[in-house]
This record gives sequence, C-alpha cells and structure tokens, in this order.
Amino acid sequence: MTLQKWGPWLVFIAAMLWATDAPFRVHLTKELSSSFIVLAEHFIDVLFILPVLWWKRREIKALGGKEWLAVLVIAVGSSALASVAFTKAFAYVNPSVAIVLQKLQPLLAIGLAASLLKEELRARFWLWAGVAIAGAYAVSFPNLAPKLFEGETFNPNFMGVALALTAAALWGAGTVLGKYVLSSASFQTMTALRFLLAFVFLLGMNAYQKSFPSFGAVSAKTWLYIVIIAVTSGVVSLFIYYKGLTHTKASIATLAELGFPLAAVLVNYFALRIELQPLQIFGMSLLLFAIFNLTKMNRQETEAFAMASGNQG
Repeated sequence: MTLQKWGPWLVFIAAMLWATDAPFRVHLTKELSSSFIVLAEHFIDVLFILPVLWWKRREIKALGGKEWLAVLVIAVGSSALASVAFTKAFAYVNPSVAIVLQKLQPLLAIGLAASLLKEELRARFWLWAGVAIAGAYAVSFPNLAPKLFEGETFNPNFMGVALALTAAALWGAGTVLGKYVLSSASFQTMTALRFLLAFVFLLGMNAYQKSFPSFGAVSAKTWLYIVIIAVTSGVVSLFIYYKGLTHTKASIATLAELGFPLAAVLVNYFALRIELQPLQIFGMSLLLFAIFNLTKMNRQETEAFAMASGNQG
C-alpha cells in the first residue's frame, strides 16, 4: 500500500494521540501556569529531537527564507502560542466550548490551502468534508446542541472564547504552512525545527512572565504527567503527523485532524467512564467513513498528478 493511501490515516492517528493528554493536562493546570506547562513539554521534546538536528543539519542549512519564515510561524504560533491559548482556555470555559470552536479549524485551513497552496477543491471534496464535520460534531455533542448557556447567562466569557478561537486559527495555519515546508524538507526536519524554535520562544516568554515555579515545587507525579504528554501527544504524534502530511493534501489533512474529538470521547469513556451515546457511535461511523473516502480521493489525485508530471517529462 502506498503512503498516499496511508497519509490521511497517519494524520488521523496523530490527531487521536493529541487527545490522550486531556486527563493529565487538567491536573497540570491546577498546579502550574499554562506557559510553563507548554515550556516543560517542549523541553522534553527537544531532548528527543537533538540527534535529528545533527542528522539533518545539511538539509536545515539548505532551507530558504520563505521556508524559515513558515517554520517560525508554525513554531511560535501553532506549537507555542496555540498550545498555551488552548491550555489557558480551560481556566475560563467549559471544555465543550473549546471543542466546538475547534470545528472552525478545518474551514480556516481549507481556505488557506486553496489560497496559499492553490489546492483544487472539487465537489466530492466538499461532500466528504461536510460528512466529516457532521460526524465530528455528533461525536462531540450527542444532544446536537452544545451546552453554551446556563439558564439565561452565557457560560463562557469572552477571554475563553477568544483563546480557543486563537488556538484553532493558529493550528489551521500550521497545517497549511507545514505542508508548504514539507515540499523542501523532510518530516523529521520539520518536527525537530518546530520543537526547537518553539522551546526558545517559550523560554523567553516564561522568563518575561516570571512563570517559573519555585525549585522543588513541582512534584514527581507532575513531572511524570509532563513527560507523558510530551512523548505521546508531543514528539511521537508530531513525527507521525508530519510523515502523513508529506503525502496528504493540506485540505484533506485538516479534516483528518478531526480524529481529535473522536479520541477525546474515547478517552472520556475509558478514563472517566463517561458512557457513549448512540448518536456519538453514529458520528464515529460517519467520521471514519468520510476519512476513508477522503483518503481514497487523496490517493487518486496524487497518482493522477504524478502521472501528468511524468507525461510532461
């Protein structure tokens, strides 16, 4: 089987891994600042990617100015600021609000992919995009309407909504810019540079905010949770993600990232014993069916492009 066939599924698996950190992240936000949590995660990730930086040093030196600018935006925006914003949003709003706002991410990324990467969006793409988004919505909200209100009072405040929207926009942009960089660099290089530059930025941010905890204030249990997050939803998932994105159109990849809410529901079921409702199971089926068809479409369009390029050659 070709990587063009597996590309969207790799992105889907990576997105599911991102959701595994929720139980640990909730615990961490009670003890540490959002900025320091994300900094600590990136510190662990940098330890893993240092050998990659040396291995890919020639490829890194060959990157042009536009590629470096894209990597910088991804590192500072998608890796650092988006993670901080999403983590901080939990302190202001119900997690359901943050999740429903994430449904805007594919629309933002699809628009950028069409304008920046000139990706052609055919009618059948919009068909399966609609099915994927509908499935993800049903998974997240089995009662169809998210609980945004408590009585007559709007539950989340403006700050929480703004933070969640900021994270969605930055992650959507990161998908498209990541695809752009991958036309000139390997997935290993993209992952390594993202973590390194984000870590440098976060180090400066925490120094400016004076958000470092006092020495010895961080328990062994807390450090264990940070390591778990850094490995599972950090370095491992990002390597899988960029490997998949290398062989996937950005417009399709952003829909494959809807594996995130599906995994979030499964994590809640197994970790918190929150029962799955019939509409959620139906939504899972819809989402998986849509990803299957988007994957098939991705393979067909990639093979057609390769054949056309070969004929021109």
